[in-house]
Amino acid sequence: MPVLLKQSVDGLVADPDGVYVDATFGGGGHSREIVSRLSPKGHLYSFDQDADAMNNMIDDSRFTFVYGNFRYMRNFMRWYGHEKVSGILADLGVSWHHFDDSTRGFSFRFDGPVDMRMNQKEGMSAADVLNDYPEERLAQLFWLYGELQDGRRLAQAIVRRRQNIRLETVSQLVETVRPVIGHEREKKDMAKVFQALRMEVNHEVDALREMLESTVRLLDKGGRLVVITYHSIEDRMVKNLMKSGNIEGQVETDFYGNRSIPFRNVGKPVVPDAAEQAANPRSRSAKLRICERI
Repeated sequence: MPVLLKQSVDGLVADPDGVYVDATFGGGGHSREIVSRLSPKGHLYSFDQDADAMNNMIDDSRFTFVYGNFRYMRNFMRWYGHEKVSGILADLGVSWHHFDDSTRGFSFRFDGPVDMRMNQKEGMSAADVLNDYPEERLAQLFWLYGELQDGRRLAQAIVRRRQNIRLETVSQLVETVRPVIGHEREKKDMAKVFQALRMEVNHEVDALREMLESTVRLLDKGGRLVVITYHSIEDRMVKNLMKSGNIEGQVETDFYGNRSIPFRNVGKPVVPDAAEQAANPRSRSAKLRICERI
């Protein structure tokens, strides 16, 4: 069930003849809606680095699936012959498919290998991070990506446990950090632990930075950038980019002090209404932001 489907696609597709990008194909819900609004001249390129997403392919001549990380979006689009596009959509949330697959390790609800790689063909797994990172680096990622105040204690608990066994499964991780978290905030903080590890394993902050900054050059004048965020770290990056054209939020000026801002915000941030939140729990922390290339 796509989050904020109508609001996001309404804000994206202004020209049915245009070339569009869905940076996060996933289950294909947003992509299908985008394609349904295109003329025979329009085209959609949808990115995903997870091979499982290929199972959701759209059989339409106006659709192209790109098996790759969205951080390389501009290079891929240039390879396909497009220096500019009419709009870019990015739904940054993890799909329920990942959370419900016990073999992927994204959720603490099921036991299984603690993997968390979006692309299972490359890179280190969450188990590698847990067992190989020094204590200081573990503490730092729990603080930066999970915003956990007990990051250092969590790191200490993991280092102590791995002296006896290699942490390979979700249950081993949960048993290790549960005494530090405490019962009263277990679900919320456990989710933050898993979020921090997932973001580290998939280099999500660096990938998002590269993708967002590439939109400044890739979007045509009047083109729309539509982003759905789920936590404060990514939302802050998106907000800064739309405000200033860079992730740091620093507005550049020329020699005469004239401000150089590549985007203008389109409306206010949108959150799902009560009906959508009740029907789709994944949407409860979602926030939609839209801007237009000036």
